Amino acid sequence: MSTFPTHRPRRLRQSPAMRRLVAEHTLSASALILPVFVTERAEPQPIATMPGVRQETLDTLPAVVDAAADAGIGGIMLFGVPLTRDATGSGATEPDGILNRAIRVAARASAGRLTVQADLCLDEFTDHGHCGVLDAHGGVDNDATLARYADMALAQAEAGAEILGLSGMMDGQVAAVRAALDAAGRDDVVLLAYSAKYASAFYGPFRDAVESTLVGDRKTYQLDPANAREGVLEATIDIQEGADIVMVKPAGPYLDVLSEVAARSSVPVWAYQVSGEYAMIELAAAAGAIDRDRAIMESVLGIRRAGADAILTYWALEIAARLRSAHPTAPEAHA
Repeated sequence: MSTFPTHRPRRLRQSPAMRRLVAEHTLSASALILPVFVTERAEPQPIATMPGVRQETLDTLPAVVDAAADAGIGGIMLFGVPLTRDATGSGATEPDGILNRAIRVAARASAGRLTVQADLCLDEFTDHGHCGVLDAHGGVDNDATLARYADMALAQAEAGAEILGLSGMMDGQVAAVRAALDAAGRDDVVLLAYSAKYASAFYGPFRDAVESTLVGDRKTYQLDPANAREGVLEATIDIQEGADIVMVKPAGPYLDVLSEVAARSSVPVWAYQVSGEYAMIELAAAAGAIDRDRAIMESVLGIRRAGADAILTYWALEIAARLRSAHPTAPEAHA
């Protein structure tokens, strides 16, 4: 008597149409956010460690916003790259600082077609490269930094940012910023807390992108890569303090943390596929080691599968175009 398999899961994999029908997760262009760097220089600047990504200018930014809106993605996250910096990051709160100017340009170009988001952190603006102001001993002064974040939030809200990305990892940053905005009558502004932001080696190309002046590391305020429960704790605290959205960063190396935060969170959970994740795939593909297109889609779908409601990725426009090409009449498509 022949013995046959009692279960045949392969039946549900036998054609592209069948696989689409039973897919557990999908990607949507509206759940993608494009990080955009904006420089004060007159011309766009290529970023050597991030092939295909460049620093935009105030003149080229509207075209990027138009492309993003046309692609149907959910938003852009703006980062400023100033030419001058100081100890307190004063350019972050000046109305004519590069980031606040970029917010105004993007808000005009967007005209409500996508969300304009802004990085709320001092590292791009300080001459020492840390995410906060320093104390007399050279350490980051948590509470003095909160006052700077509050001022920065008001400046970004005034410029037209709809979502503020609190990425500095200071204790109490969500509560401080929420209080400042509420006191100013800006309770409409959404707070995205970079809650589980790890002290990661995968940020290397990003520091090239913003021309970071950092010497040393950020291990006293960003999370230890060995810790998962701590990431969940940080997200829980941020939700209690009034965060509208919480974030895990980086994404790929921390899918376990992302999954646990998503399982426990009462608010949307996002993830940031960071510069090092982008560069690894681009450089490996250029060397012929992997299939670039498949690796991009697989990496982003893995982040989605782990629980991300939305994803910041430098491939946002490319992925959106690919989804539309695969299913031109559908709002969502499978990777």
